[in-house]
Amino acid sequence: MEYNVHTLPNGIRLLHVPAASAISHACIIVNTGSRDEPEGKAGLAHFIEHLIFKRTEKRNTNQILNHLESVGADLNAYTTKEYTCVHASFLNPYLARTLDLFNDILFHSTFPEEEMDKEKSVILDEISSYLDQPEEAINDDFEDMLFAGHALGNNILGTTESVQHFTREDVMNFRKANYRTNEIVVAVLGNYTLNQVVNKGSKYFADVEENNPKKVRVKPTILPPSNNTIYKPIMQSHCILGTQAYSTHQSQKVPLMLLNNYFGGNGMSSVLNLQIRERYGIAYTIESNFSPLSDTGIFSVYFGTDKEKQAKALSLIFKEIKKLRDRPLNDLQLQKAKNKFIGQIALGEENRIGLIISMAKSLIDHNQIESLETVFEKINAVTTRQMIEVTNEILNIEQLSVFTFCPIAE
Repeated sequence: MEYNVHTLPNGIRLLHVPAASAISHACIIVNTGSRDEPEGKAGLAHFIEHLIFKRTEKRNTNQILNHLESVGADLNAYTTKEYTCVHASFLNPYLARTLDLFNDILFHSTFPEEEMDKEKSVILDEISSYLDQPEEAINDDFEDMLFAGHALGNNILGTTESVQHFTREDVMNFRKANYRTNEIVVAVLGNYTLNQVVNKGSKYFADVEENNPKKVRVKPTILPPSNNTIYKPIMQSHCILGTQAYSTHQSQKVPLMLLNNYFGGNGMSSVLNLQIRERYGIAYTIESNFSPLSDTGIFSVYFGTDKEKQAKALSLIFKEIKKLRDRPLNDLQLQKAKNKFIGQIALGEENRIGLIISMAKSLIDHNQIESLETVFEKINAVTTRQMIEVTNEILNIEQLSVFTFCPIAE
């Protein structure tokens, strides 16, 4: 897909992706997330993401929320371990209105104490709600075990204790240390010329004060595998097994993405879904996932099942892993896996808001955006030998950690 990049004097990059549609999509992404929080301040990046919608120098909460919704646009935001993102979908005439709001909430929020107190209560409710969903909460507990002692193990929402003790000084210090203008991308996908995007982007972001403190991220160490079980008042067992994997900068990322998709990724025809759900009827949800980060990655397999079927499900997963290691994919199987993965990626291009966010992240991570053709070439270039090497390294049963939520015995 065609795109253009324009860098403002303060380092903020404007990404322009032309698209012939009446609907436009835009996002502003900051390369900072929960892993950048100081010790004892878990949840601070997410807390700030909430607060930017509360009050700015010229707008109150209602004015912020109605600025785009009043013209039918959709506005939202999220925080991950490495990013903070605000995004919007809107009719083409409202580009200036959208970029104006992005600028206002990201760079002119006032963070009043009374709003901080209210939002702490909201987030504490969010944490309670999240903990009531074991299929979600187990991911964070697993990652806390996988990255024990490292900020990557922190729950993005934080903890009840950490959220209660946030101060306005914490907020201001985190923003100053982590909202680096040279690691901020404003991306626009829509029926605009490059000049239109550059002119509007410059109007709203060129005057942002340059801020480029040194970025310090400590790579996590790889810990010995663990096997932990927590007993909870739940109906089902929930289990995750996995390990640290490749970063977004490692070439092995591509064959692992392909392996993950074949083994337990999207679609009903994955190995795990066919064997554990369809053949044995043991689990309603079973899937694998690979999440590459800037200096490491996470490969995991999740399933939920009845307590008495948990051991059987785990045994079957290990059996399928052993089969993959003992009998690698032949050329025909590998080509089928490539065709499926390439088709899914191509279909994913139809999700335009997801596409522009993905392109903005790629610009931050790699300082470039690969075309679909290049992505497909890399997938098609994966060899049987590479698949064997990645399978042997990542799907090593002796190196997989296991984390389980188990129902309390009646």
